Amino acid sequence: MLGRVAGTLFYAAWLGVVAGCWSGSPQQVVVYTALDEEFSAPLLERFRQQTGVEPLPKYDTESTKTVGLAQAILTQGSRPQCDVFWNNEVLHTLRLHRAGLLQPLQLPEAENFPRQYRAGDGSWFGFAARARVLIVNKEKLSAEEYPRSIRDLTDPRWRGQAGMAKPLFGTTATHAACLFAHWGEEKARAFFRQVKQNQVRILAGNRHVAEEVAAGRLLWGITDTDDAHLALRAGHPVAVVFPDQEPGGLGTLLIPNTVCVLRGAPHPEAARRLVRFLLSPEVERHLARGPSAQIPLNSQVKQRPRLPLPEKLRTMPVDFEQAARCWEPSMQFLRELFAGG
Repeated sequence: MLGRVAGTLFYAAWLGVVAGCWSGSPQQVVVYTALDEEFSAPLLERFRQQTGVEPLPKYDTESTKTVGLAQAILTQGSRPQCDVFWNNEVLHTLRLHRAGLLQPLQLPEAENFPRQYRAGDGSWFGFAARARVLIVNKEKLSAEEYPRSIRDLTDPRWRGQAGMAKPLFGTTATHAACLFAHWGEEKARAFFRQVKQNQVRILAGNRHVAEEVAAGRLLWGITDTDDAHLALRAGHPVAVVFPDQEPGGLGTLLIPNTVCVLRGAPHPEAARRLVRFLLSPEVERHLARGPSAQIPLNSQVKQRPRLPLPEKLRTMPVDFEQAARCWEPSMQFLRELFAGG
């Protein structure tokens, strides 16, 4: 009798140890993130501290930006190794959506964001935008001389003295596809041909553009608000111009971060928790007041970014779905135009 009781107690204790081992094992979520590590890593750590879920991030590189991560997800197809794709732009997210690789989610947080910046079926969500801005060396140019439009890239006055990132990666590629969608193929092709003819310097990334302008090796260039803000924080003699703000003008393009869960994600519940965290007001407030100076899209967030915005910012109207459809033809044209650039 005593032996059976002892055996039962031992078995119960063993079950408790095993159950404890399973319940105590750390939860994980694999996240591919194109937002720079210096900006995204602190938020992933905050998520870990709040939830106990361990993020396993895979970051991009400055030279390939989002393209490499999106291509990895496309290659994995219906057997994803990634749970969450945190993209720092939108069009590659839409490419994954069109390929049927995203899992729709119904989240209450989505209602706090404009419809333009989220999928109708809940397959992706946009938040924390950057603006495409002009960065100017104010030691080289007076305020009266500042360029005011992206079209100034084609002005012979600036021949060889302005810069932009190679329009095959990151937000520069997204901007190009948005112009193809907004202007139409013929007008967009003409614009980029004129950019090349005007000897606009083509650099590896937006940060390189900001650095060249800050050093005075270029008079001005087009970049993102996060890279422009870093140059300002470092004390460089630069100014930021939000382009195309004249009445009836094109407007400044806003490009949101996007987040989505992969269909068939290995850790679906942890993935859902991470998406809800990234859509929280806490995250947009952090990105707005942090060094990336991102622009909140959440209606619950009143925090203004550290980089001052125009009082009435005229934004570029864009159909991101149409821009995604323009991606392949625009990239084919730009690869040929800027081959070796």
